[in-house]
Amino acid sequence: MKTKILTFLVLSFISAAFAEDFKTLNGKEYKDATVSRVEPDGIVVKTKSGISKIQFAELPKEVQERFHYDPQKANAHVAEQAANYTAYQKQQEEAQRERENAAAKQKAVLVEQESTKNRTQTLQARYDELQKQEDDLLLQIGEAKQPGPAYYGGKNNRTLLHHPNPQKSQLPLLQSHLSDVRREKGEVRKQLEKAQR
Repeated sequence: MKTKILTFLVLSFISAAFAEDFKTLNGKEYKDATVSRVEPDGIVVKTKSGISKIQFAELPKEVQERFHYDPQKANAHVAEQAANYTAYQKQQEEAQRERENAAAKQKAVLVEQESTKNRTQTLQARYDELQKQEDDLLLQIGEAKQPGPAYYGGKNNRTLLHHPNPQKSQLPLLQSHLSDVRREKGEVRKQLEKAQR
């Protein structure tokens, strides 16, 4: 425990010993600043208020010399940083375009799937409706083919006779309608099979 406290005190003393004040050419002061990094175009300092970068161009000549400021290296560094930032921006824009394209493709797929689903549902509903019409027509045709109401007639009222069936005259029309319904039902079935593939 004593060793940890001693180490902490030594490190605190060392960092306090290296802390210094920096004053820029325009009068801004950085009190008790510790230099955490030296870059070609400036120094990064840590103070109680946070971390700041001070450009060498803002510092007095003696500070520039102490940290080996070279204007050519600084300009090259700034140009490299600008190029890196431009390349980074281009990468981000390209990534954004790719995300937007992927989202647009996904949306198109979903729209197509929804459209196919709606079309399938519409075709299935029409097929079911045609099936019901076919069933109804077959029932009506069956009734039209039946003989009319029966009654007993003849000399002794013992012979079973039938009145004419009034629906029999509708038979050609019902059969024609049945044919149309079956034809449309076949077309709808083909479209439905195609849509379900």
